Amino acid sequence: MSRMPVLYLSHGAPPLADDPEWTAELARWSAELPRPEAVLMVSAHWEEAPVSIGATRTVPLVYDFWGFEQRYYDVRYEAPGAPGLAADLRGLVPGLHQDEERGLDHGAYVPLVEMYPDADVPVLQLSMPTLDPARLYELGRRLAPLRDQGVLVVGSGFTTHNLREMRPGPGAPPPAWSAEFDDWTDRAVRSGDTDALLDFRAKAPAARIAHPRTEHFAPLFVALGAAGEGERRSVIDGYWYGLSKRSFQFS
Repeated sequence: MSRMPVLYLSHGAPPLADDPEWTAELARWSAELPRPEAVLMVSAHWEEAPVSIGATRTVPLVYDFWGFEQRYYDVRYEAPGAPGLAADLRGLVPGLHQDEERGLDHGAYVPLVEMYPDADVPVLQLSMPTLDPARLYELGRRLAPLRDQGVLVVGSGFTTHNLREMRPGPGAPPPAWSAEFDDWTDRAVRSGDTDALLDFRAKAPAARIAHPRTEHFAPLFVALGAAGEGERRSVIDGYWYGLSKRSFQFS
């Protein structure tokens, strides 16, 4: 079995699934990947300590958003659970908690609907127990052995995320702060400057505007830890309402 890559992707709000460009990009990306035995999702939308895993059986999705059209609440994604992956995680992450009633939130299922539309790949979601970059990086390092077991580790966030500063229209040009932070992140990731990324609040331009709260950048640190050394490339770029949807693959 070949070693699986690690992904960091920008998942967006549910309406991003209406963007034909983004959905096509995700579909092409998944088609180029080795088929995973299971997917381990780390979403910006689940912060819980101690570090926790969700249901290992198929349970209802978590529609963790408000004020949208009913059709976004009608989405179903009945992927199989991953009890074997859960057992492996218990050996890698001390003190792991389990919430057997928690389904996949939109940071997990929105991209998976586009990447694995048949819902035939087992999925397990893992919480972020903190937003501290160094601690999340260490959590990611604990997950690295799963890659040799065919597990696709996915950090799901958004490369810039300031909803108060969104531009009108999905194709709107980015504001300067979003473009500057996106460019810095792209260069830091591809050059392997992990130290700068872990200290992004001090090192990156416009960091506090790009991420007033850092939960959407935080899954990147889990991905970096799971990835270790190796090729790093940007797979998706561009903007949605001025927010950067840049996404990375770590081989």
